[in-house]
Amino acid sequence: MKMKNSFVTVAAGLLVVCLPLNAQKYRGVADKTVAIVGGETILLSDIEAEVQQRRAGGSSSDKDLRCEILQQMMESKIFLMQARIDSLSIGSDMVESNLSQRMDWFRTQLGGDEEMEKYFGKPLFKLRQEWRKALEEQSLTEQERYNVASKISEVTPYDVQEYIKKTDPQDLPVVPVKYQLSQICIYPDREAAAVVVREKLLSLRERIMNGEKFSTLARIYSEDPGSARRGGELGMASKSIFWPAFSDAAMALRPGIISQIVETPDGFHIIEVIEKKGDMFNARHILIKPQYTAEDRQKAFHTLDSLKTQIEAGEIEFPLAARFFSEDPATRTNGGQMADPSTGSAYFEIDQLKPADYAAIKNLKEGEISAPVESADNEGYLQGRQGNLVYKIVRVDKILPAHTATFENDYTQILENVTSIKQQEAVDAFLEGKIKGTYIVIDPLFSQCEFSRDVWNAHKQ
Repeated sequence: MKMKNSFVTVAAGLLVVCLPLNAQKYRGVADKTVAIVGGETILLSDIEAEVQQRRAGGSSSDKDLRCEILQQMMESKIFLMQARIDSLSIGSDMVESNLSQRMDWFRTQLGGDEEMEKYFGKPLFKLRQEWRKALEEQSLTEQERYNVASKISEVTPYDVQEYIKKTDPQDLPVVPVKYQLSQICIYPDREAAAVVVREKLLSLRERIMNGEKFSTLARIYSEDPGSARRGGELGMASKSIFWPAFSDAAMALRPGIISQIVETPDGFHIIEVIEKKGDMFNARHILIKPQYTAEDRQKAFHTLDSLKTQIEAGEIEFPLAARFFSEDPATRTNGGQMADPSTGSAYFEIDQLKPADYAAIKNLKEGEISAPVESADNEGYLQGRQGNLVYKIVRVDKILPAHTATFENDYTQILENVTSIKQQEAVDAFLEGKIKGTYIVIDPLFSQCEFSRDVWNAHKQ
């Protein structure tokens, strides 16, 4: 069972786990203030929490990780101080939303409120206070950083030309190969496949009602491998983690009652609630996904092959064929022209294409049409879902070869590059000036650190 969101907003620095410290010199050191930046302090425990979070996430650094983290925290404090001077307001709605997501994530991972309190050794209200404060500071810091970066003067065509003139050609941006594509899509008979799934789930539901164990049937039939091994059990989790249709159905059930069939983007389910606590529940489910037959594929490929032959023979133009025959509503009104769902761009780099689509067109020239291919649509793309099965032919409308960016052909990309450089220079200048004029003390515990900004090194004890 896929969860509704991937909760990438779970913040670095807030997951405190009881792992042994990796650096010998930090072992046995009691928590203390290791840096003072103006009126702000940084504790050793803040740094250790961030170290453990990063290590748990699999990230690594070529430099001393604690030194790197300390510098980042001190720079955040500089922005935070300026944000308070500038009287910036906290994005309360965003803070509360992120806080709720974070609380739900930990409650789900740890198995509920009581387990969460045991794990962190603090009551929930205390965790909420600490995490809300951290998120509020993060909101102010990000706003101030954005304000500093956005105060640069407008980048002009002259600036872009000067950048190109002064930059070694080898250091100019390289524009990767890009494709402009059109498609004609045919879906398998989804309704017929859904009927088959519903009949199977109804049969399983009847067997459960007649005395067979839900958990046994889940192990045999459920297509959610993660929960099937546990007899379909999902574990205690916040209702916000799941698709709304699933959580609404589960929250409406009494323990031991079997739901009717519930449809979500993952497929079709029957659900049995084991336990409910507030807005959390533990449930079993059996997930079955629609399956399509070789006959579906053969029929679609035959139609697409026929359309390809007619287009190549000049009997019908591709855009007209797409408008009449394509079943993808997002592209057929545009004559089949594809666009990146996240950016709206009509051009795709290789890594922006679905693997099946790229395999179909990688050896084609401009104007050529692929053989029929089995791929996926963009349903749920922004939620990280794979999409629904679809059969298609793809035409290569245009190929932009990889090349070094030029003023004439890639002005927008170079403009973005120059703007980014100037914004970073503005941030660097702001930090350098503020650091020099701020009272800063760094504990001798970090005296060996070689910070990337020399201005920090002057404050080491």
